[in-house]
Amino acid sequence: MPVRFLRNASELADVSMESPLPVRQQGAITTRPADTLLVATLTVDTTARDLLGSTAAELPTLDNCGQYRKLVWLAHRASNTAISYTIRARATDLAGTPLSSGWQTLASGNFATDSANPNWVRLDIPATGDGYYDQYRIEVSVASGTVVLTSKIVGVR
Repeated sequence: MPVRFLRNASELADVSMESPLPVRQQGAITTRPADTLLVATLTVDTTARDLLGSTAAELPTLDNCGQYRKLVWLAHRASNTAISYTIRARATDLAGTPLSSGWQTLASGNFATDSANPNWVRLDIPATGDGYYDQYRIEVSVASGTVVLTSKIVGVR
């Protein structure tokens, strides 16, 4: 039996390629362009280092990010080990020089053990509001041992 719909007040029509079901848009449809900024795999140990493996505190993990209102960090850890993270940000001038020394800490915490999805993590940077920072530094470490962390960071305009 074919599927039918009311085309106008008094005409029934069969659904077909020539006569598809009508769809009413509810609200505005918004699309947000996104760019992959980083894909990296790192063996995390007790030394705090960024996702690229650098321990130099002034080097950014991500640069030229001022066009993105938010970053989305998707990560997979090889085991259900708690990983500590710190996310810092700063602004730069037109030449790319930081406006001051040091970083502003946006977030810090742990990827805790979770029985529902133990190895996957998603963090929005910043967690609330918009970012538009030029540089970000994302550091990770574990209390003991090592764990392999694979990260993907996407910038959302």
